[in-house]
Amino acid sequence: MSTQTESAKFYEPIVPSDQIQYREYKLLLKPERFPDEKAFHKFWKLAHHAAKSLGIKLGKIDQSVKPHQREVVFYDTPHFKLYNHGFILRKRTFYHHGLPDAKHELVIKFRHPERKTALAVDPRPLLPCAYTLKFKEEILLPKDDALGMRLVYSHNCELDTPNIILTQRFETTAEAFPALKKIDANPKAALSVVNGISIQEYQVDLGMLDFGHKLEAKATLAVWRVRTTNTPIVAEFGYQLKFDSPEAVRRKQRELSEFFYTALQSRASDWVQRGTTKTALIYGYGNTSLKHQE
Repeated sequence: MSTQTESAKFYEPIVPSDQIQYREYKLLLKPERFPDEKAFHKFWKLAHHAAKSLGIKLGKIDQSVKPHQREVVFYDTPHFKLYNHGFILRKRTFYHHGLPDAKHELVIKFRHPERKTALAVDPRPLLPCAYTLKFKEEILLPKDDALGMRLVYSHNCELDTPNIILTQRFETTAEAFPALKKIDANPKAALSVVNGISIQEYQVDLGMLDFGHKLEAKATLAVWRVRTTNTPIVAEFGYQLKFDSPEAVRRKQRELSEFFYTALQSRASDWVQRGTTKTALIYGYGNTSLKHQE
């Protein structure tokens, strides 16, 4: 991974008015409940009933759209310095007809429960490459067994490139991603795949949720398994709202999206996996102590 002098001219400060344009709801589910695709449809029926009870309209997905199969890996130092400071470095490789795509999706994100703290971290790379910057509200399950939701803010940068090598020294990675320079990690520490786990992700687009006034969200369901053993790790149902500004979302639309999230927790209580995130589960596989609690 190398930086180039000419890339500096593309690196401009984030505009202070940058604001939330995404609200993503994530509901973790027990992976053993999804042994086959029939279970995906069974869960979608539960979601359909929850939506119908609230007056939320559902739309169908184009049947020609096939399920997504991807390999997911996380990278960190041996002592998980990135994750313990709120950073996540993730690579997704897409598969078509069983073969990996030459390009992959690389994401670096910083998550924090306070909006200003998350926004203050600039995750963009000091590299001459195309990227997309996203500032999100992520809605997660409460850490206890109660119905409800908790909120974290996520400042994401998505890169679409085949050329970045991630298994290098921390100081080299930090040169490419300046936000990481604030981490008190050993500069010579080499990044590697977190706990050696390569994840097989199988994601299905279930349908569209219509919250009114042209605010829609695609509902997806993904199952993660250990790639080498096919051992199930976790499943997740999710839907994401996209808007120009938070003020553009009417109060009723926002409430409907939240009511649906809690209603589904109640109707699918036997399916729900509580108190964690997908990333936390992967990091929890190892013996390294974690200071960061998502």
